[in-house]
Amino acid sequence: MNTIIKTTAATIIAASAFLGMNANAGIEAKCKACHDFGTANKVGPGLKGIMGHKAGATSFGKYSKSLKNGGWVWDEANMRLWLGNSKKAIKELTGDPKAKTTMPPMKLKGEKLDQVIEFLNGLK
Repeated sequence: MNTIIKTTAATIIAASAFLGMNANAGIEAKCKACHDFGTANKVGPGLKGIMGHKAGATSFGKYSKSLKNGGWVWDEANMRLWLGNSKKAIKELTGDPKAKTTMPPMKLKGEKLDQVIEFLNGLK
């Protein structure tokens, strides 16, 4: 009986982990092409701890001048704007109509955007 309970508990834990990974699979695939979910830099900066962090201020050395000098913090509102359309967001967040970023516009909205924000908030 005790073995059955342990096996069932292990199965539930494994299934929960699997389902959780599947829930984030699309998010991970889209972001992981350019970003690490830890602190390593790839084409873009690592995303661990990005929420609450000053924009353009990680160890990533390839920020555009506009982003590096942006001066805002990655809070939920700014990240929503950014993930909606980074090309428009960089202009709005910097106040510079000529500001540029190399990040392509993700054009996320609705539930998908909510999921990405939740995912990024979880990368502490």
